[in-house]
Amino acid sequence: MTEIRPETRPEARPTTRSGGRQRASHSLEAVVGEAVALLDEAGEAALTFRALAARLGGGVGSIYWYVSGKDELLARASDHVLAGVLAATEGAAGSSDPVDDLRVIAVAFFEAVSSRPWLGAYFLRDVDLQPNAVLLYERLGQQVLRLHLPPRESFHAVSAVMGYVIGTAADLGRRPEAAGGDPVEHERGLDDLVQRWRELDPGRFPFIRHVVEEFAVHRDDEQFLAGLDLLLAGLRLQADRRA
Repeated sequence: MTEIRPETRPEARPTTRSGGRQRASHSLEAVVGEAVALLDEAGEAALTFRALAARLGGGVGSIYWYVSGKDELLARASDHVLAGVLAATEGAAGSSDPVDDLRVIAVAFFEAVSSRPWLGAYFLRDVDLQPNAVLLYERLGQQVLRLHLPPRESFHAVSAVMGYVIGTAADLGRRPEAAGGDPVEHERGLDDLVQRWRELDPGRFPFIRHVVEEFAVHRDDEQFLAGLDLLLAGLRLQADRRA
């Protein structure tokens, strides 16, 4: 499967249109790249055309030469990042075990979304502007095809993996430390929660008391991988039953 890189238009030299308006010397790739940088630094709220134009060294109007508005810019920024996921998983589709390949792709996708809280909301939002998102969806799906499941079960399998990846990553991205909050404060809050759970009545809260010590020391990445492995184990069992 061929990776589609972000669309690149030739560098534009300043030209004057009728009415005297001058076109800035940007490119679509430069506009999208700086948009991704702004999003990574300060989140979606920081991505304004004014801030973007200031980084690019032009006027706000110059951005509209390349994108029609913020929705298109976010869609293209999302697809720009997904080009990296495709590159990272280029060789993850040829092993003898399609479930293992599916896991590799899902983990790479999770790492991209969990480190960029804005990304998940714009995945596959506009397929005309997001060829890399379509290719990533196809790459996940082709591994499921190798399990020889019927169309409905194949669709549900890919949807479940995508939903788990994006949902878990988005949840991590909403936490205070991911939004620039104080990680020490966050840890202190977790410690307080663990202590309160330890004091709960085991007769009323047997499950919480059963897992509280695991919760106290758990790591988010390990928790994600454990859940993904449970999901994929179910998919493997489903495929084995149909074999």
